[in-house]
Amino acid sequence: MIMRQISLLALCAAGLALAGCSSSREPDLLTFQRSSEGPDEFTVAPARPLETPSSKNALPPPTLGLAPNRADATPEVDAIVALGGNAKALVLDGVPVSDNALIRHTGRQGRDTTIRQTLAEEDLEFRRKNDGLFLERMTNSNLYFDSYEQQSLQQQRELDRLRDRGVPTPGAPPDELFPD
Repeated sequence: MIMRQISLLALCAAGLALAGCSSSREPDLLTFQRSSEGPDEFTVAPARPLETPSSKNALPPPTLGLAPNRADATPEVDAIVALGGNAKALVLDGVPVSDNALIRHTGRQGRDTTIRQTLAEEDLEFRRKNDGLFLERMTNSNLYFDSYEQQSLQQQRELDRLRDRGVPTPGAPPDELFPD
């Protein structure tokens, strides 16, 4: 009986030891860490094949770096064409012509062209100041949702606030479906 218990205990210990040796190669998307040191396969974009024009007159005039290279990939245009859309409906910045009025209206008081860099720097500084407790860092716990909790929208509280003011909320389910 004792030998059976010892062998069962040894088998469990061996199983735990083997499980501890395994490693997951999957990326941890919520802690923004890469699982390997190799190249990122999503940054590799093949160029279009070179085309030989029918004549020298068919060549476009040189633009000295102002126009994109004809061999460069254009994934937005390619996707629009593949889905049956009109590729000429895009302007140079990738904004549909139908959205030009919206862009003009939202930018009527000026716009910050470096907003993405500013937000990235502010977010990096915020994450440095809120890097978690010692044990959380040691165990590589997920701190993403905890770090941004003060900045997140409390959905139910906001829905109640809008309804109290009489704002129609047709996309939200009625209160009868989810009583408090």
